[in-house]
Amino acid sequence: MRKAFDRQRRLDCPSVNKVPLNLNCRNETIPILRALQHIYSRPEVRDPILRAIARDVNGRSKAHRGRPGLNYWVILVLAAARLGCDYDYDQLQDLAENHRALRQVMGIGDWSHSDDEQDKTRFDWRRIRDNLALLRPETIEQINQVIIREGHRLEPTAAETVRGDSFVAATNVHFPTDNSLIRDGLRKVLGLAATIAERFGPDGWRQHQHLYRTARKLSRKIERIAARKGNDYQQRLKEPYRELLDLADVVCARAGGLRETLQKSSTAEALALHHDLETFLQRTRHVCGTARRRVLCGETIPNREKLFSIFEPHTQLYKRGKAGHPMQFGRLVLIYEDGAGFITHYHVLPRDKSDRDVVVRETRKAQKRHQGRIRRASFDRGFHSPKNQKELPKIIEHPCLPMSGAHQAAQQEKTASVEFRQSRQSHPGVESAIGALQSGNGLERCRDRTERGFARYIGLGVLGRNLHVLGKLLIAREAPDCQAAHSRRQRAA
Repeated sequence: MRKAFDRQRRLDCPSVNKVPLNLNCRNETIPILRALQHIYSRPEVRDPILRAIARDVNGRSKAHRGRPGLNYWVILVLAAARLGCDYDYDQLQDLAENHRALRQVMGIGDWSHSDDEQDKTRFDWRRIRDNLALLRPETIEQINQVIIREGHRLEPTAAETVRGDSFVAATNVHFPTDNSLIRDGLRKVLGLAATIAERFGPDGWRQHQHLYRTARKLSRKIERIAARKGNDYQQRLKEPYRELLDLADVVCARAGGLRETLQKSSTAEALALHHDLETFLQRTRHVCGTARRRVLCGETIPNREKLFSIFEPHTQLYKRGKAGHPMQFGRLVLIYEDGAGFITHYHVLPRDKSDRDVVVRETRKAQKRHQGRIRRASFDRGFHSPKNQKELPKIIEHPCLPMSGAHQAAQQEKTASVEFRQSRQSHPGVESAIGALQSGNGLERCRDRTERGFARYIGLGVLGRNLHVLGKLLIAREAPDCQAAHSRRQRAA
């Protein structure tokens, strides 16, 4: 049984919009809590958000049946605090149990006499994780749009100017090498095979630990040769690679025979094991084939055919020339920041797409969401193409898209308008928004799993940033001299 929020006022807890906040504290929690208070006090903003959360949390079940679960409002507060303050689940659990203002914003007081009451106020990190994992990336994006509309109601001119740029959000993977990927694949295949043998009876997997130790020794031998290098080290790598690939072929062939055993059983456990075994067998064979072509045959493998992680197959390699990060493993994320600092639109690019491939389509989406109010949009040279130069003026009145090449850039500069020059001058400020997302909202490295979890994580980071901006905006209007209202954003004269 779940509710949107507790409508019954508690004697030990003030109303959400009257919870006192220390506005001289510069912690990120204060603006986020102030933004949440504002959302709670406006039903036209709060109710669509809670209805969207209810659809994801309940699914096909009925909200008025079952055990009491977290309220939708509590889930929203925890989702906002998670990446709004860049907390992991353990830190978020401690915050939810001990931060008085946060608990009062969630509608939880300090009095608890019965076991049922104590259970409602107890937050285990697994409980928080399981509830937040129910939110779909599409729902988080919808919540962001509701918050942005409210921000634009307070700052009507903010939507007129946007600046777009992209960054690489790293996935939760180790540095991929052919031998480490094969070793990861064998570890999963052998573990699943041993589990299937234990549950469903086929013999022949008692030495699964010995087989994995053998694979690990061969992998370490490869790593030592590759680290020391020396004369003809590439030739010396081939022999241990052959042994590792032969071992992988034998293990995968034997593990493939277990599918018949699983097909005889129609239980949910057997279906889940069959799916996992098929998935990791396919990925292990893929990395084995890539290693055989690259190391033994000397081929050059294009990035689109590579697999950079057994567990996060959506990971891509990017070489963008960033200082200190010559190679980045993750996904490219495109963001649009408006004049007030809200991230009004974001998009996780497909593995095989670059900035110039998606900028027209995503700008059209952003303009539609802003109801045609965007007058000026700026980008950097990475978005340039002759087609984009023709299409963007059809969407935006004053696009700023610098051309690549010294001669073309000089010609463009000579004929540039005042709007173009102003956009070009203010565009580098979007790097500050990207830095805030990475350092303050946890988007430097995704800590969730799967591609859907990655999209959810990006959405939660943007949600935390937008609530922070909204809270700063509200605090600056109410108490402009307090510490929580200070911002380095320069306002146009």
